[in-house]
Amino acid sequence: MTARLTSAFAKGRPALVCFITAGDGDTAANLDALVEGGADVIELGMPFTDPMADGPAIQAANLRSLGKGTNTREVLMIADEFRERHPDVPLVLMGYANPMVRRGPEWFAGECHGCGVDGVICVDIPPEEDDALGPALREKGVSMIRLATPTTDAKRLPAVLEGSSGFIYYVSVAGITGKQQAALGSIEENVARLKHATDLPVVVGFGVRTPEQAAAIARVADGVVVGSALVELIGEHGENAPEHVRRLTSELAAAVHSAAREAA
Repeated sequence: MTARLTSAFAKGRPALVCFITAGDGDTAANLDALVEGGADVIELGMPFTDPMADGPAIQAANLRSLGKGTNTREVLMIADEFRERHPDVPLVLMGYANPMVRRGPEWFAGECHGCGVDGVICVDIPPEEDDALGPALREKGVSMIRLATPTTDAKRLPAVLEGSSGFIYYVSVAGITGKQQAALGSIEENVARLKHATDLPVVVGFGVRTPEQAAAIARVADGVVVGSALVELIGEHGENAPEHVRRLTSELAAAVHSAAREAA
């Protein structure tokens, strides 16, 4: 399964990574729209009652999803059905520890493997507590994708990188999703620092909303994550969101994928 992630970052150009929340709107149709729009990797958010790292847009999506009764089993079913429709597109589950480990890490890792999930991002399990989930995922061939931030210093970085696979997610601001964007100079400096320390692709997220912003970051990173802007479209348009999601994804993909040619 990790091979799908490797392939996504081996195309000679930056990758577009897109995030939406499971159970919010017509999730299957929105996932298909991301693929049709040109997303290289998809992050599927697992709704949670206390999404501490997320801004208002994704918080609202979590509440909409939970209000419909979405649970972990349904998220895994969405992932499984996605894999049947899209055998080659990498899918990453992103969320918080409680839904992932409450039935045991081995159970969750086994379910991820069975559903064709390529990687997991757990926001609130620090690398120092890797035993809570990391070994179980790695045993099943599922990537444990770690977060690095502007405050991840040289002393702590080796712990972040140890056991990581798939890619490194660089959180470009010390804050919540969707509310602000870091200066490009800061992003470039920190991406270079990370790439000096690891051969894993470095993907930048938090605060990226427009094709112009995405293109600027794609010139210095291996990939760009866009989440809140897509989630807002789903919140605004509901069941009619897929066409809007497809359009924005297409614009983002064109900007990100052309950035490599400009840099070259």
